[in-house]
Amino acid sequence: MNLVLKESMTTESTYQAAKTVAHRVENIFQKHLAKARDHGKQDLAEVPSVSMIQSIIEAAFWISLRREEGHSPRISLAFLSPKEAGQPIVFEQRIPLNPGTLTKIAPGFERAGVHLGVWYENDEIYVWGATFQIPNLCFVIDVSEPGLVVIKHRRSDAFGKFSNVAVLTGDEVKIVDDYNAGLPDCPSLLKSLLDLGASAGNNDSLNVLLQLSVSMRAHKRGGTLLFVPADSSAWKESVRHPLHHSIEPVFSGLSDRMRENVSETNFTLWRNAISKEVEIIAGLTAIDGAIVMNDRYELLAFGEKIRRREGGAPIEQVVMTEPVLSGNAQVVDPAQNGGTRHLSAAQFVFDQRDTMALVASQDGKFTVFTWSECEGMVQAHRIDALLL
Repeated sequence: MNLVLKESMTTESTYQAAKTVAHRVENIFQKHLAKARDHGKQDLAEVPSVSMIQSIIEAAFWISLRREEGHSPRISLAFLSPKEAGQPIVFEQRIPLNPGTLTKIAPGFERAGVHLGVWYENDEIYVWGATFQIPNLCFVIDVSEPGLVVIKHRRSDAFGKFSNVAVLTGDEVKIVDDYNAGLPDCPSLLKSLLDLGASAGNNDSLNVLLQLSVSMRAHKRGGTLLFVPADSSAWKESVRHPLHHSIEPVFSGLSDRMRENVSETNFTLWRNAISKEVEIIAGLTAIDGAIVMNDRYELLAFGEKIRRREGGAPIEQVVMTEPVLSGNAQVVDPAQNGGTRHLSAAQFVFDQRDTMALVASQDGKFTVFTWSECEGMVQAHRIDALLL
């Protein structure tokens, strides 16, 4: 049964941003549901009504501002019935969608992949239990940080990454604009993040870049990853010499895993092995300086200092974009995009135009720098709204 629930509840908003965004979120989920049906997708979730969406957002937001024994809750709420949840944990007594009550049980359900199930009966919304399994396009809202909640749905690709629909930070609302995926200079990583209907193969390299981005952002120390062609050493013209920490022979742990033949029986083991290799590489980005990886996913160096190529001109401007509605492209001075780390990454891509630079800030911002043939300049894509 794939239904779009009728509006049946009226609530007075306690969080104005929830009221502002609820209609738009419902429309987005309805469009995705219709598209999925047209493509013959199965196991599709129901879409909550506007008032239900509003109520769930409000509960999540107020939970995010609470603390339990000195810790801020980090939980995930998913809109589905127990029948859609495989083998869930079902509470004998329903729990009301109440921030105080949910904050108290949050420590037991904060692990990755665990969702508290939210459902309804008549005019009551309640939490019925917890599950690891949710249907495609299931409405999910994550309590990520104090005052920050993220609305998303589950992708069908191999790594189980969720597609973000909206990010609410206090009274600021960002709606993800997947139209950006069709732009001519949109980098492959961004297309992968935005292509909500994409189906990825087991060895999809774009998912590895995505995992690297998430892991780089997660350690919160900032970092830079330079992604360079395997058949060229021109990148060495844009780093200081002697190299601080070159690797010889190259470290191919991730590359070797990417080339493995994967069957259904060993897929989980392979995915876990990939994740461990990703954590190793992303961890090196916490060291001062940039890491260098080629497009075969071989690690070449870490802790390297970027410099302007000898005889090259300094970068003077970049096109800054963010894949959210109303996020219009702006031509700005590269120094406006961030600190020294961002400026040096932009200079690197300006000098080495067949490369890509991934930059994580300590404050959680994440930017992908690429060369835009259409614009004739470096393009800075802010994608942190997609990585939460």
